[in-house]
Amino acid sequence: MSTPPVVAAVDGSDDSLRALDWALDAARRRGAPLRAVHVRQYAALAQPDVLVAGPPGDEGDPVLEQARAHLGERTSGTEVEYAGLDGFPGALLPELGASAQLLVLGSRGRGGFASLLLGSSSLAAARDAECPVVVVPRPGREVHGETAAGPGPRVVVGVNVDSPDEALLDFAFTEAAQRGARLQVVAAYPWPPPAWAAPAEVTTLMVDQGAVENETRTLTEGFLTPHRARHPDVLAEPHVAPGDAAGLLVAASRDAELVVVGRHRRRMLAPARMMGSVTQAVLLHAASPIAVIPPSPPEE
Repeated sequence: MSTPPVVAAVDGSDDSLRALDWALDAARRRGAPLRAVHVRQYAALAQPDVLVAGPPGDEGDPVLEQARAHLGERTSGTEVEYAGLDGFPGALLPELGASAQLLVLGSRGRGGFASLLLGSSSLAAARDAECPVVVVPRPGREVHGETAAGPGPRVVVGVNVDSPDEALLDFAFTEAAQRGARLQVVAAYPWPPPAWAAPAEVTTLMVDQGAVENETRTLTEGFLTPHRARHPDVLAEPHVAPGDAAGLLVAASRDAELVVVGRHRRRMLAPARMMGSVTQAVLLHAASPIAVIPPSPPEE
């Protein structure tokens, strides 16, 4: 495949078939091939130190045959490959992101406990993959809180004005453009402001809320300016509000096409890849598919 594929992880579960449907639509929007991959973890249980055993293949794999039958004739016009790997999904699925433009998974697979909101493989892929990862939740998730929703398709992106990331906004604008959707940009600011504690004393900072909101809005508008220039057809609407960013994003996910969130950069004192509490909360509770975007490479 000369064009990097959209990769969908399948395991025979209803969750993975929903992810496969989403991935097929994404591949068509991008003009990219689709690759359906089944990681057969049970074949490697006797060899815990082996991640991959043998080349990809789909001979006699009932999960891949199910995926092929599920898509049926809907793949017309899209190049589709079905591949099997032997190993552990939590280790192999993130590795697939090195050669993919998008990795798509269901929120849960066939393993684990039925009460889990997010499976370990989906969590590992969202945390470790080098490409954007989309997690498709089960239908029927209820979300609470108000959102500035309006008519028409909508993509939601969360922006941290203290550490904005160009890759995050670029992905969100591109998705909105491909879908003919407006972009709801959620920027939260803490309120009331955190108190400063001295020995035997707590001091509340005297800050004007209107000034904080205006500054947050001004910063957000500044971050959006270059992306608006590249995507003039996308209507980007900042939604600046006090409170918890995760709660605002989950509320905004109601009836949204996609919620886009970022992943933490590696830091000198924390070199491992990190998800972030806001991103993890959105993955657990959002009603729409969630795209987790790896950070832009650090500038030299």
